[in-house]
Amino acid sequence: MPKKEKNKTRKPLLHRHKPAPRNKYFTDEEIMKLEDEFVEAYLKNEAHPYRTLLRLYMRYWKELLLSLIFYFIKTSPVLALPIVTANIINIATARPENALEQAAINIAVIVFLMLLNIPTHILHVRYYSRALRGVEAGLRGAMVRKLQQLSITFHKEMQSGRIQSKLMRDVETVHALSSQIFLTIPGIVINMVTALVVVVTKNLTVFSFFLLTIPTSVIIMRIFNGNIRKYNAQFRKDMENTSADIMDMIEMNQITRAHALENVQVKKLTGRLNSVANTGFKLDMTHAKFGSVSWVVFSLFQLLCLVFSAFLAFNGKIEIGDISLYQSYFNTLTGQVSTLIGLFPVITKGMDSVSSIGEILGARDIEDNKGKKKMTTLKGEYDFRDVDFFYTPDQPVLQDLDLKVNAGETIAIVGESGSGKSTILNLVLGFNKPKMGKIFIDGKDMDEIDLQSYRKHIAIVPQTSVLFTGTIKDNITYGFSRISKKRIDEAVKAANLTEFINSLPQGLDTMLDEHGANLSGGQRQRIAIARAIIRDPKVIIFDEATSALDTVSEKEIQSALNNLTEGRTTFIVAHRLSTIRDADRIAVIKQGRCVEIGTYDALMEKRGEYYKMQTLQDGVK
Repeated sequence: MPKKEKNKTRKPLLHRHKPAPRNKYFTDEEIMKLEDEFVEAYLKNEAHPYRTLLRLYMRYWKELLLSLIFYFIKTSPVLALPIVTANIINIATARPENALEQAAINIAVIVFLMLLNIPTHILHVRYYSRALRGVEAGLRGAMVRKLQQLSITFHKEMQSGRIQSKLMRDVETVHALSSQIFLTIPGIVINMVTALVVVVTKNLTVFSFFLLTIPTSVIIMRIFNGNIRKYNAQFRKDMENTSADIMDMIEMNQITRAHALENVQVKKLTGRLNSVANTGFKLDMTHAKFGSVSWVVFSLFQLLCLVFSAFLAFNGKIEIGDISLYQSYFNTLTGQVSTLIGLFPVITKGMDSVSSIGEILGARDIEDNKGKKKMTTLKGEYDFRDVDFFYTPDQPVLQDLDLKVNAGETIAIVGESGSGKSTILNLVLGFNKPKMGKIFIDGKDMDEIDLQSYRKHIAIVPQTSVLFTGTIKDNITYGFSRISKKRIDEAVKAANLTEFINSLPQGLDTMLDEHGANLSGGQRQRIAIARAIIRDPKVIIFDEATSALDTVSEKEIQSALNNLTEGRTTFIVAHRLSTIRDADRIAVIKQGRCVEIGTYDALMEKRGEYYKMQTLQDGVK
């Protein structure tokens, strides 16, 4: 089939906002509870990542216990092989009457244990993987849910690249750590305990020699602990900063190319990447020294064990076959201790990632709606009383702002850049809260309202349209799982998109590039307007909504917006004053205060601040 025909018959992508498929092992309620436990785990053990990690896996203790049992069974051939080997050597040297029978029994046992490895290994992986993947998905889910609860200020202060690094790289590191903990460490413990138990029952003198490996390993770890922790933390921070810089580079690419600043950007990123490489090199060299010292020390121990057990056999203290037994188990013991020491950098790195994830899960800057009144309906009446807002006390954004907006009224907010217009909109949305004063919505104190339920009655068209990669239909119907075609068509018509949509071969199912890059600015903005219209809101916020439209499109859409705002409370922030003449009232904001308010005609007749702004803008034209 030709490529064009394929495109025509291709089914439209599923809406991004549709619910995810049900988890195979857990209900939605269980997953939400699990995510709450993750958050609680960090909040209770903020300074103790080891306890936090343990708490995360407590929900899966049954799976982990079964995994451990099957792990022990599957590794039994390795544990039993030295004993069987020693028995056969001793049988061959002693040559008892039933030598063949004893040898056959030993061989049968080890063969049975080897065959048992297949089903037990599958069951071991089944249970530990269910636990690890559940925690991995739940941990990311908890972070995503917490990010939706955190304030806009938090998101402004923490770069998106850093958040992405924590959400993907740090969780992956915790998964790697968990894999080592639940795969490698149980094997280490089982092998070490088995080796020590067998040896202590055979010969206390050799057992004492075995015990020397433990304090030796502790000393080695303490010597290298400081540098490993330091370089791990530095490497993680460098990676976060690099990820943030790369995100900035991608966002700034058009500006960079337009001003021929490619070399400047390359130099900046190269410097950052070199810094990461240098820190990584120091970390690698520390690991290399740590690993080589460990290997040499325990290799010498193995050689000493061989010499020591041979000396005991030569003096008749042990049987010849026991040399093989002790050597095998000592190799096992030193090998496991070396592996445990080798895991130390991985564990340090993983725990550092647990602490990094905690910067999101443990953040207190959240919007708390628990116990507050839910708004099932909204009239749209607002009353700002003596509202002050500032980011720093010495630079107030709003001062003693008094503003009353009636239900169903269209109010335009104008003023110079930095006068506080966008701040007022953020206060209306509840993104910011007054530092002093009160805001009442339908006569209710905004501090006592469940803001999430309140925002369900609001639609916003921001100054910069926000579109995601998907179809035009997906972008317009964002937030709706099911919606009628009639309602979509009405929204498209109201946003003056009908002619544009009909001109596209795939219509509403046309795919958008990242951020809608294959559309003009005006087309992107009208899609954002259609998204607002389709929500049938009680309150509408237009933040420079027509700024990206050309003069023709602006006039065409203005009448549609007028029809849309009828009967709804509407806030309009505009620099282009020609777009707000039909507003019920216009509020002029200057230095954080409302200095004038009234109809267009009344303000022009007054010849005050608004008159000056309108005259200046007309003169510029």
